[in-house]
Amino acid sequence: MLLALSAQAQPTPVITEEDMARARRAQPTITDNDIERAQKAHGVPSAADLEHVPITAGPRIDALPQPQAKAPADLEALSKAYALQMKAAQPPGTGVGTDMNGGPILMVFISLSMPEATLKRLVSQAALAKASLLIRGLLNGSLRDTVARTQALLAGQSVAFQIDPQAFERYAITQVPSFVLVREGADNSPCGDGGRGSCAPPNDYVRLAGDVSLDYALGHIQHRTPRFSKDAGAFIQRLKG
Repeated sequence: MLLALSAQAQPTPVITEEDMARARRAQPTITDNDIERAQKAHGVPSAADLEHVPITAGPRIDALPQPQAKAPADLEALSKAYALQMKAAQPPGTGVGTDMNGGPILMVFISLSMPEATLKRLVSQAALAKASLLIRGLLNGSLRDTVARTQALLAGQSVAFQIDPQAFERYAITQVPSFVLVREGADNSPCGDGGRGSCAPPNDYVRLAGDVSLDYALGHIQHRTPRFSKDAGAFIQRLKG
């Protein structure tokens, strides 16, 4: 059996003028007397009344969390590091770590992101051998980070340290640590702009790369590269001190 359901439209109510009149009559009329009675029942406080109202304490600004104060900048250290960075524009071998007597130059190319044990060993040995430590650029792109890192690493040791991206280019350094021994009287003219790979005369230097100690690198150079044997031996004697 099928059941059919249908909905019939309800008639729309019609509001007459009489309905509207009844609605108006149902609304209460507020007179001036009504307003006066309300004011008497719920009076507005006078100025004298307000003076006796206790004032609550405002928010305590001193109790709010305070931002941590930054440590003052070590301007002297920053200026020294900036001076080191500016020396990067000089030809390799003419800045920090140059033998002022015109002797051979020993450079150790490192990165501040290398293992701590490796860095400390190379720093100590470079200080003994009078070798120069070189990095390509700033740590984290920050002069402040570089200064803090090198100060902690050097720990007061007397060792030449230089930021020198041109030296990395000149001797084609692609791995750290790398050790470069430059002969006495070598040509230190800078590389041309945009040069790639080593631009130093190959007979002027010898390079060794690998995670080895400075004495091992010098011993390898001494035995495998006869023309640099004497220079390598001189640095080895410094290490033995």
